[in-house]
Amino acid sequence: MYWSLSVSVFAIGGMVSSFTVGWIGDRLGRVKAMLVVNILSIAGNLLMGLAKFGPSHILIISGRAVTGLYCGLSSGLVPMYVSEVSPTALRGALGTLHQLAIVTGILFSQILGLDFLLGNDEMWPLLLGLSGVAALLQFFLLLLCPESPRYLYIKLGKVEEAKKNLKRLRGNCDPMKEIEEMEKEKQEAASEKKVSIRQLFTSSKYRQAVIVALMVQISQQFSGINAIFYYSTNIFERAGVDQPVYATIGVGVVNTVFTVISVFLVEKAGRRSLFLAGLMGMLISAVAMTVGLVLLSQFAWMSYVSMVAIFLFVIFFEVGPGPIPWFIVAELFSQGPRPAAIAVAGFCNWACNFIVGMCFQYIAVRILLNHTNK
Repeated sequence: MYWSLSVSVFAIGGMVSSFTVGWIGDRLGRVKAMLVVNILSIAGNLLMGLAKFGPSHILIISGRAVTGLYCGLSSGLVPMYVSEVSPTALRGALGTLHQLAIVTGILFSQILGLDFLLGNDEMWPLLLGLSGVAALLQFFLLLLCPESPRYLYIKLGKVEEAKKNLKRLRGNCDPMKEIEEMEKEKQEAASEKKVSIRQLFTSSKYRQAVIVALMVQISQQFSGINAIFYYSTNIFERAGVDQPVYATIGVGVVNTVFTVISVFLVEKAGRRSLFLAGLMGMLISAVAMTVGLVLLSQFAWMSYVSMVAIFLFVIFFEVGPGPIPWFIVAELFSQGPRPAAIAVAGFCNWACNFIVGMCFQYIAVRILLNHTNK
């Protein structure tokens, strides 16, 4: 229970803080909001880094929960900022870079978690606290970032400052074309009242978009991808892999490489086609993985089938179901309902993440016991 809770409590923090993304982003501005929420990351990592000097499980679970609060805010604020500073033609591709940064971080953590580096009895507190360094680095780098021109123009009406920041972002290009786009968006926002979460669900006008927004989040998490990421070493071990930790790092490498590929695919192939193709590929890979694990006791070579299926599962995830849910919600809704929609979609994603993280261990053990008894 402690192990499952320490994994999944991270998502509870994300669930709670996802509702405040729109509020804090509008109140402080995109850049200042990201600067402030870094405090949560540093605090959470300090708790985990000091876990060896206190009740370890309580400090680790608390640290994970606080870090989850940070990630719930960050996973909303970062795509919001990136989409607002990106040229329209590159918005999808640059939005995918958010997912690339996440999977790159996962890969680094997997490498640092090797026994001969930081994943041992002496160094594990440093490993858990190390991401606080990334938060500090981000804090100083954000000081160099211009505020979102869209936020300045649409929310605050600061026309000259918006133009100045556009020139910083685009070079010497004439900012008037984008200013005209912002003016249209501002007029739409003025004519369209801010929509509450209750109105989002009760109005038939938003029903289809809400269903799509929620289903992409649910399908992303219930595809089982985080079960692979959270417990991949155990899965590889049960598949008969001699060095499961290195196989897990292999998953991280594949994850990163195909996220880079998806950056180029997302604008050419379209959101819907990539998402459906990714889910279908994951379905076939999951069936192959299951067959391989079930027949492992009869055929030793089935371990290779399972391992290849896991890699294919991750590849298909990064083709579409991985990056697309993080930016498609902002594209589905106009200014009025967008903050409420992002909050609801974020909550849905984190809630499903928590269910997967908390329940997978119990489900896996139950299935293993039933299989052993048979």
